Amino acid sequence: MSLIHPSAIIDPKAELADDVQVSPYAIIGADVKIDSGSWIGPHAVIEGPTTIGKENRIFQFASIGAEPQDKKYQGEPTTLTIGDRNVIRECVTINRGTAQDIGKTEIGNDNWIMAYVHIAHDCIVGNHTIFANNATLAGHVTIHDYAILGGFTLVHQFCHVGEYAFTGMGTSLGKDLPPYVMAFGAPGIPRGINAEGLKRHGFTDEQRKKIKSAYRTLYRKELPFKEAVEILNNESKTDEDIKIMAEFCQRSQNGRGIIR
Repeated sequence: MSLIHPSAIIDPKAELADDVQVSPYAIIGADVKIDSGSWIGPHAVIEGPTTIGKENRIFQFASIGAEPQDKKYQGEPTTLTIGDRNVIRECVTINRGTAQDIGKTEIGNDNWIMAYVHIAHDCIVGNHTIFANNATLAGHVTIHDYAILGGFTLVHQFCHVGEYAFTGMGTSLGKDLPPYVMAFGAPGIPRGINAEGLKRHGFTDEQRKKIKSAYRTLYRKELPFKEAVEILNNESKTDEDIKIMAEFCQRSQNGRGIIR
């Protein structure tokens, strides 16, 4: 039995591995490449240039690789790249990049992207992230590994969300969210470290204790931001977890800054 339903429309310039499954009424355009083990659900639309890796599951009515929602876009050949083993649920929209920025949108591996999520142009999403229903990224956003965005989270253009960070339902981020930190509300405010998430990912009691101390330096000691970052930089010389937080905050000084 053919793995491609006869009602699916696949452009002759698309490249699909032999075992890719394509469901009824799916549309796959030119310059789309899909690697082995992937499944494309009914009525999904995938436009190119888009490259999709191995063992991805793209559910019904998803729109993948459409041109960016940017008035400056003039048809430049920008791209979307999706890694391996991602789950992309119903009605998700992921756009290609723009020539005004990096020219590409990138999704890593093992991400869980729930229904109605929108990932705009020039976004970079790492590995093992979770996007709950209706989470929305504006353009040029970076989401680092293992971050979790609660339902209806909104992330402003050019913001970064750090490793193992967590947002509650309906959170609005207008600035960067540091690694390990939880944020809630609109606008989002820091509410401690993601202790339960760190525990689930195998962080030891000692690691969590040090991360909590770093959080206090950033948020509880009422220090000027630059002074707090200097303290973290000194502590990061002997601690890899604090180094991740310190480097993130250092970069944020030249960008949108962190939520405080």
